[in-house]
Amino acid sequence: MWPVRAMDRFNQGEQRMVMWGAIWGAILGYFANRHDDGFGLILGALLGAFAGRTLRNAVRAEARAETLKTLAERAATTSVSHVVPVSPPPVAAAAPRPAVSEHEPEPEARPDTSQPDFTDTVPAPLPAREAVQDMPALAPTAQPDWASHIVGQARDWLLGGNTIVRMGVLVLFVGLAFLAKYAIDNAMLPPELRLAAIGMAGIALFVFGWRLHGRQPERTGYALTLQGAGVGVLYLTVFAAFRLYQFLPAGAAFVVLGLVCAFSTAIALLQNAMPMAFIGFAGAFAAPILVSTGQGDHVGLFSYYLLLGVAITAVAWMRAWRALNLLGFLATFGVATLWGVLKYQPEHLATTEPFLLAFFALYLLASLLYATRHGLEPRQAVDATLIFGLPLAAFGLQVGLVRDVEYASAFSSLALGALYLALGWWAVKRRDAGVGQWLAECFAALGLGFVTLAVPLALDERWTSAVWAAEGAAVYWMGQRQGRWLARLAGLVLQVLAALSYLRSFDQVQTALWPLANPAFIGALLLAASALAIANWSRAASAGRTGESLFAQQFAALEQGLSPVLFWVGFLWWQFALGHEIGRKTFTPDGYWTPVLGHALQSYLQMLAWVASAWVAHRWALPERSRPWSVAATPAWFSLPIMVVVALQGVVELRHVFEAWGFVVWPLVVVLHVFTLRRLDGMAPQGWWAWVHSGGVWLLVLLAGNLLVWGVQQAHLQGTAWASVIFLVASVLVLLALTRRSLYESDSAARQRWPLDRFAQAYLWRAAVPLVLVVALGAMLVAVHSNGHAQPLPYLPLLNPTDICVALALGTLALWWNRVRDSDLDVPQGIHNARWAVVLSGMAFIALNTVWLRAVHHYADVPWVAHQLFASFLVQAGYSILWTLLALGLMLFAHRRDARPVWMGGAALLGLTVAKLFLVDLSNRGGSERIVAFIAVGALMLVVGYFAPIPPAVQPEDTDMNEEAA
Repeated sequence: MWPVRAMDRFNQGEQRMVMWGAIWGAILGYFANRHDDGFGLILGALLGAFAGRTLRNAVRAEARAETLKTLAERAATTSVSHVVPVSPPPVAAAAPRPAVSEHEPEPEARPDTSQPDFTDTVPAPLPAREAVQDMPALAPTAQPDWASHIVGQARDWLLGGNTIVRMGVLVLFVGLAFLAKYAIDNAMLPPELRLAAIGMAGIALFVFGWRLHGRQPERTGYALTLQGAGVGVLYLTVFAAFRLYQFLPAGAAFVVLGLVCAFSTAIALLQNAMPMAFIGFAGAFAAPILVSTGQGDHVGLFSYYLLLGVAITAVAWMRAWRALNLLGFLATFGVATLWGVLKYQPEHLATTEPFLLAFFALYLLASLLYATRHGLEPRQAVDATLIFGLPLAAFGLQVGLVRDVEYASAFSSLALGALYLALGWWAVKRRDAGVGQWLAECFAALGLGFVTLAVPLALDERWTSAVWAAEGAAVYWMGQRQGRWLARLAGLVLQVLAALSYLRSFDQVQTALWPLANPAFIGALLLAASALAIANWSRAASAGRTGESLFAQQFAALEQGLSPVLFWVGFLWWQFALGHEIGRKTFTPDGYWTPVLGHALQSYLQMLAWVASAWVAHRWALPERSRPWSVAATPAWFSLPIMVVVALQGVVELRHVFEAWGFVVWPLVVVLHVFTLRRLDGMAPQGWWAWVHSGGVWLLVLLAGNLLVWGVQQAHLQGTAWASVIFLVASVLVLLALTRRSLYESDSAARQRWPLDRFAQAYLWRAAVPLVLVVALGAMLVAVHSNGHAQPLPYLPLLNPTDICVALALGTLALWWNRVRDSDLDVPQGIHNARWAVVLSGMAFIALNTVWLRAVHHYADVPWVAHQLFASFLVQAGYSILWTLLALGLMLFAHRRDARPVWMGGAALLGLTVAKLFLVDLSNRGGSERIVAFIAVGALMLVVGYFAPIPPAVQPEDTDMNEEAA
């Protein structure tokens, strides 16, 4: 198949060779100096076209030779690989070969064991030449591009029928135009004689063609060509007499032109000869350009073209000659566009606007007559080029004309949209359902398009986005109701354009005097509402129906996954609208802009906006609804993280929860979150909801600490021990609430109620473990760093904020550990290990040491600096006595309980104390602290030896007996 495709590519490119050869030849000829510009242009084009055609023939011959060679080789290979033992076919006519699709695999790609397509006959491989002759039947017809189409149409006209005559007419017409121009430039003959000669030549051509048509009907094409050339020459003559020499007044000239136009049209209609009418009108449109000097009046030119337009519209009433309609449209608006670019000035508006409106009305009427009067098929009757090209061209010219008039472009677009919507309504009401439906759809699309375009031309980007968003939602809804995928796609595209238009407006500071009633809020609101509406409608999107186009099926498949995305787009636009309104700014009397709300209140309101919106949205996701919308529950997934972020922001900024209406916002947010959580935590994703329950405990710690910060600020206790224990107290209080005995009993009433009925593990273990770590670390940090200043209260050992909080923290840790060990929670086995008691004991030992440090700091005036405290012999002597008392207590306890490991720990501490006496305290020469330390430690050691000797070791037999008794 690839040689066939190669020939296809050569065939598609051969016309481009001729066309580009003509173009470059014309350019080179134009710049040649040996002839005038017109002659060089035409000669260069002809030579270039000839060179392109020659090159095309050479390439085609080379490609054909290569194709023959390749097919011969493949034919030989195929003949060998397809030999199978079958009886020879009868001498009947061979069955025709089936057409091979371009997408089927090539013959050589099949395995050698494959069987032939037909079981009754096995045709022999075709020879190479027959295969080449069969190529057009095998290759699918390729759709040419627009350039190839235009070249092909011109070639068909020129080479179809009597080619010599048609080329001769073209050459003669151009020659007469050049003759007139040459005679004018050189003043060879009087103007009257020149015009008379040209006019007589035109009349002679027409009369000869008319008589030839009557006498020799078989030469109709030749005769019509001559008649058309004669009419074109008459147009040229009358227009030159009016425009160049002013031999005819304006009224008389246009009467004559009208008569010539009417005469040529009548002749074409009489003979039913569209080519003759086309030639006549083509010459009429070309006449002003060929004889133009650049100094004429545009009113005369447009009046002349208006007369031609009226004639074309009259023909459209009687004949369905599409080419004539397109000729008038392209020539009129092409010349008008060229004149507007080169000559138009704002003062020409009054003399050009009426012509533009008249041209538009004429060709709109021509397109309607073509579609409705001649009984054509709907697809053929609706001329898309004229239906869509006319309003676009007319509106482009209108914008150029009124570019200096404020809002004129917007009102022009709005009027054009209203006109086409009215035409669409008229088309719907027609009895002809086929053509009427096609026209209604085209006019509705144009009407909506121009109404849409009017918005950005009149309003700013935010209002534009609002209108486009609403319009896009309406178009999508209509497309869904009618089952039209293209309309739904247009609705989505409008949503994207609306969003881009809205975002473009944020390159400046957004200010608004009125709350809610401002373009920023309304634009974002309509964007949100439109996206959410389309998200809801697209839930009902189904797969493409059988019989629909490939694009329709692919778009339907895309829509099925589009609803969640559009929901989030709409929800975020809604949050953006609320956030922008919360952060709205206004101008001060001095001309500066300032936020309406404070920073803290903005944070709280933005948090409330999200949580409240999630609470509203989650109701569409509940299972009891007829069509639950699961994606509507997803905003609630992020409510807790947002609340935690705002709480952390308050902690960092030292902002308490009661500040800036926080005492109203926070309770409302928490209540909404709890209600939403209770309705959704039974749905997916279960793992995430467990973390949300745990995160609620951590949020409670932040809020409690924030409240304590506010209390400290109100009491002006910054810089005291009260401020240093704030978050330790908050964590301890929350952890203490989680150590209630009933929470760890599976049959208790608390465990049977929400949320512990399903999330006990999340609260009592997952949420508590981070709190335990925070409390443990916080207790040690507070114990080591807090100096115990309790202003305005005096310092008392063990009765100051630091010592009380540290003791409460250690007690809470021990209580939680015991609760978890005795519960039925699914916890790691390592939590039951006794080493955690050793860890708690070590933390308590550190805390007791810091109690002595604070006492020395307050009563002995030792600075609260680490190296100075360590260098104090009073501190060291106190440590020695304290450690000995602790060792005594441990050993007495162990002796009474026969707890030998505990006694060994006390003994180790006592040995450490003795070592410290000789390594540290002994260096205090002459100090009373050393004497006291040694005497006190020695006396206490005697007490230990007398009252708490080492417990006896447990014998293996006793162990076995105890185990059996147990």
